[in-house]
Amino acid sequence: MLQNEIAISVQGLKKSYKNIPVLTGVDFQVKAGSIFALLGSNGAGKTTIVKILTTLLKQDEGSAFVNNFDIASNPGNVRQSISLTGQFAAVDEVLTGRENLVMIAKLRHLSNPHQVADDLLKRLGLTDAADRRASTYSGGMRRRLDIAMSLVGKPQLIFLDEPTTGLDPEARIEVWKIVKELAGNGTTVFLTTQYLEEAEQLADRIAIVHKGRIIVSGTLAELKKLFPPAKVEYIEKQPTLEEIFLAIIGKKEEN
Repeated sequence: MLQNEIAISVQGLKKSYKNIPVLTGVDFQVKAGSIFALLGSNGAGKTTIVKILTTLLKQDEGSAFVNNFDIASNPGNVRQSISLTGQFAAVDEVLTGRENLVMIAKLRHLSNPHQVADDLLKRLGLTDAADRRASTYSGGMRRRLDIAMSLVGKPQLIFLDEPTTGLDPEARIEVWKIVKELAGNGTTVFLTTQYLEEAEQLADRIAIVHKGRIIVSGTLAELKKLFPPAKVEYIEKQPTLEEIFLAIIGKKEEN
């Protein structure tokens, strides 16, 4: 897949739970090989979007293509070409790090599961802990193992749903490094986060979801242009993403 190709295309996505609208018409595109951050507060609809795009949930209306596959008519192809890391690490704590990876490689019917496991342990900096039970891992190590499991089979696109929630600052920076490396190697990364700093540090493009709709989307530089220019006598202070986020949300509330 080439850099300028579209990895995800979403149009008019709608979803309600018990007649309560969660998504009210979502549109966006994600370029292949980029890091796309979906930013929003709790309940904004981020996880619902991820569940629909990863075929875990059916939309009520609208369409979406993931790696050129229609999520409605080709869910199997979509699942084969993606990987999902949820908000909570999905590792088997009874197994060792290596055993977790070998199990996933076997489930994906890869020809050399032990080699795959060794390569990923090395890549994610877990070789020294490979034969320890995952229950003994720190939060950061567990998250790294979780991401390693998502990389088995070299998916074109990886979904990371709030990957650093609950991690300490050091572990969060570790995960950021991994995400940047993934994109550097050509993997498309779709990231949801509540952390404004995380989107600022990682994303090529940022979309802000609010009350079930994408209210603004663009690069950090483009979003900064939406923020009113600061009138400062001596030094022009650049707005933070947090200030932009709050300003945009405020404008939408007024409307």
